[in-house]
Amino acid sequence: MLQDSKAFSGFSVDDIPRAKEFYTKTLGLDVGEEHGMLRVRTGSGNTVLVYPKDNHVPAEFTVLNFPVADIEETARELTARGVTFERYNDGHDELGIYRGHGPSIAWFKDPAGNVLSLIQDAGTGS
Repeated sequence: MLQDSKAFSGFSVDDIPRAKEFYTKTLGLDVGEEHGMLRVRTGSGNTVLVYPKDNHVPAEFTVLNFPVADIEETARELTARGVTFERYNDGHDELGIYRGHGPSIAWFKDPAGNVLSLIQDAGTGS
């Protein structure tokens, strides 16, 4: 029934202008604004809806993962752009990359406190 639907996900923020600046300038994504909401377009062509919510509570789990070919290079570039990587436990290197079970991953937050991540693309092997 829904197999042909072009489903997309979304999450809330408490400040649309601040979110737009972060997703466009800091992360370098294509962001459109319509009806007071953002449509964040990823390199894969997927769209994520970012909508305002007055009583926004940041997600305590990862709401958006960015698979990258070189997690170290991407983490360095984002750090230079002001991103701070989260450290939830032991096992993070100096860049904030966790190399525990599964692929290498680095978590960070958007200005609304939602958790995002860089994740080493499995197709590149690092």
